[in-house]
Amino acid sequence: MAKSLTKIWLGGLKRLLSIQAQHARDVKRNAARPVRPTGKASTKLKPVKPASAVRAPAKRETPRPGARESRVRPRAAAWASGSWTRSFHSAPAAPGRLVNHLQYGLYVPPGTASAPMPLVVMLHGCKQSIDEFAEGTRMNLLADRFGFAVAYPEQSKHVHAHRCWHWYDGSDTAGGAEALAVVSLVDALVAEHGFDGERVHVAGLSAGAGLATLLATRYPDRFAAVALHSGPAFGEARSGIAAMDVMRRGTRHDPVVLVDEALDVAAYPGMPAIIVHGDADHVVSPVNAEQLTTEFLRLNGLLDAEGERKAGEMREERKAGVVMRDYVKGGRRVVRLCRVQSLGHAWSGGDDAVPFHSSKGPDASALIWEFFRYQRRVVKARETERTTAGATPGRA
Repeated sequence: MAKSLTKIWLGGLKRLLSIQAQHARDVKRNAARPVRPTGKASTKLKPVKPASAVRAPAKRETPRPGARESRVRPRAAAWASGSWTRSFHSAPAAPGRLVNHLQYGLYVPPGTASAPMPLVVMLHGCKQSIDEFAEGTRMNLLADRFGFAVAYPEQSKHVHAHRCWHWYDGSDTAGGAEALAVVSLVDALVAEHGFDGERVHVAGLSAGAGLATLLATRYPDRFAAVALHSGPAFGEARSGIAAMDVMRRGTRHDPVVLVDEALDVAAYPGMPAIIVHGDADHVVSPVNAEQLTTEFLRLNGLLDAEGERKAGEMREERKAGVVMRDYVKGGRRVVRLCRVQSLGHAWSGGDDAVPFHSSKGPDASALIWEFFRYQRRVVKARETERTTAGATPGRA
């Protein structure tokens, strides 16, 4: 008995010492990292000066795509030189809610644009904050270079404990309400800041990719193109259990049939899509990337109802552990699939000190913007009365 108690006591002491040592290492590492945004903003969206808005020294370091970053010096994302604002948007109230405040971050590059700038909407995955997503993807650095704004809607922990979007449930009380809130935010930002409404793009990671697909299929008039990184296939899951099944195995039904059941494909205006996925992803099976590609080929009129090619051509390139497949229609790239070998469930070519981002593979942010920059959606006259009318940004 005495030996057992001694063993238990020594085991507890060993764990305590291990925790203290880890805490000391964390304190040392955090002291070397830049301070993050405070989260406070005015109603006029005046810029707050967080780490992502700190100006670099005269000579900046430009990280190579996919390069492993130092864990001691400030992260590359700290050298973005525009303004970062955290705020909330008063979106249309969902059934059962009196208010529906959508938290978001907005990054605007420095300088004065000669023409309305594009807007990229970035949807994070589960267990991520918008600060981590911005830091891990380094999308704000590209915004500085190419002159576009970036909006980061953030799922509330009150809605989902792990900040997951309800991409699989399109009802008005779940994913449908979240998609409507994002669309309402986009409309408000375009109206207030004068962003180019014909060049609004949406990108997402994992559950964020699932919501991006929902936005692309429900609101094709709002977005010029969509980017889906490590995302689940569309159309089959209707519950959390079914969503897990799709993530692990892909859809059990023909993706073309699922699209035809969900939408009037003949009336759908099409949606250019880039799909990025790691071949070593054990959270969302890579088969989802192939099925998403088939679904967007159907949505863009490249496949018929039997799944046979009826238009366009396919071009494939393989190099350095990456398979790039482009589907071209009328001389224009409409769908791109990028499969990255040895990449798990993480943003390709990102900052691997941030969870769900990896230095492996090509720079996904650069690939996505290179695809987005050539896409434009002609905005048609909309109805005067919309469900999003009257929604305005608020103060955090």
